[in-house]
Amino acid sequence: MLLNQSAPSLSSAFAPLPAVSAQSAGLDPSKLDRLCALIEEHIADGITPGAQVAVARNGQLVLDRTFGLARLAPSEVPATDTTLFLSYSNTKVVTAAAIWKLVEDGRLRFDDLAASYLPGFDAHGKGEVSILHLLTHQAGFPTAMIPLELAEDHPALRAYLNDMKLEWEPGTNVHYHSASAHWVLAMIIETITGMDYRDFIASRIIAPLGLADEMVLRVTDEVSPRCADMCARDVSGEMVPLALENSTAYRSAGRPGGGIHATARAYAAFYQMLLQGGRLGETRLLSPRMIAYALRNFTGERINLLNGRPGHRALGPTVRGETDFHPGHGAIAHPRTIGHAGMGTSYCWGDPDSGVSFAFVSNGRLDDDAHDRRMELLCNVVHASIIG
Repeated sequence: MLLNQSAPSLSSAFAPLPAVSAQSAGLDPSKLDRLCALIEEHIADGITPGAQVAVARNGQLVLDRTFGLARLAPSEVPATDTTLFLSYSNTKVVTAAAIWKLVEDGRLRFDDLAASYLPGFDAHGKGEVSILHLLTHQAGFPTAMIPLELAEDHPALRAYLNDMKLEWEPGTNVHYHSASAHWVLAMIIETITGMDYRDFIASRIIAPLGLADEMVLRVTDEVSPRCADMCARDVSGEMVPLALENSTAYRSAGRPGGGIHATARAYAAFYQMLLQGGRLGETRLLSPRMIAYALRNFTGERINLLNGRPGHRALGPTVRGETDFHPGHGAIAHPRTIGHAGMGTSYCWGDPDSGVSFAFVSNGRLDDDAHDRRMELLCNVVHASIIG
């Protein structure tokens, strides 16, 4: 199911961000039309079954569109404006915001050692791993994978984390930690607050922004029918549903580094909060000083060993910087643009220079090269729309 070009650029009302026209927001509507046309072409070409895109500026929603199918089997189900897409590692920025909140509350320091909060974590040389190391992918155990069955057994999960072994000395390398570092952060949140980390993130970060219905870390049976089935290409090249990601166990686990199911407009609103110094509408979530600190480039031009490119890690998102290659943000993005990817499916960013935030989520997982190309094309069109 495709949305035709005559369809309105905004779907149903979204309380956190009032809707305005592209022209009044200083954006070129023809470029946003081109953005939607590109996504429609991707749907028609079978690149992804479904997708959502949202663009906001200065606290107002300019574009909110849904495309294609939420599910392929056993029968096709169209995506709607409230369909939730697995955002994979976009989750990491939301989990990081929970850590920022604890620092603001005087309950944690970025230089604190993880072992100070997790007894036994200092085993196998991990005693010098700090909160900052965990947030900036310098902790030293990037390839460690956490079994899904531990998501509901936190004592066993802590024992598993304690038994992880270092691959290099903390702070000496930058290497993307796809899952392990944020499980450690989640257990630290639980130690400090006495709450399940999923409840803390939901109640202290997501709900105050008015996003509880459209940004969900722990998917319940009631919410699950709203979730798009994630898909990837099989050996024949056809998009097929992914058994793991679409399972009840995976959706309910609420993985702190990759488990949020959300709409594109929810992420556009979250990044508006970051761009506006920790405020969204009348809600002050974090202080301007915290946002300014957390969004610095803490790893400079050091190379991310995962892909051989500068990591530009802030305390959660990445920073565009001035290197030649950074497809998720778009080549022509302002150097201070901050954002994050979701594995082969999504990318969200915010541009402090213009006040524009962007979110694209989909349920068609591509390999890195294909996803990089997709996001480079889409993001450059959005940046080109900023004219006022």
